Amino acid sequence: MVKHIESAAHAALLEELKRVRAAAIEHTRAARELSRQRRRLIDAMLAEGFAQADLARELGVTRQAIQKMVAAGQDGPSR
Repeated sequence: MVKHIESAAHAALLEELKRVRAAAIEHTRAARELSRQRRRLIDAMLAEGFAQADLARELGVTRQAIQKMVAAGQDGPSR
């Protein structure tokens, strides 16, 4: 059954839903780009001789988290 917009209140809710959806899509795009940037920086620092353990300590994450970030970057090209 299709629900039709019956009032200004319904129309306002639908517009708010569209606004929130658009914001969520934009946040997802930004998060992906930040993840790519983070991987590039980690790769560059490792290439400069930084240890995974040192990066992990500075970032407040585990060494295993750094390993996963590096592995994610080696899986292939980012989308």
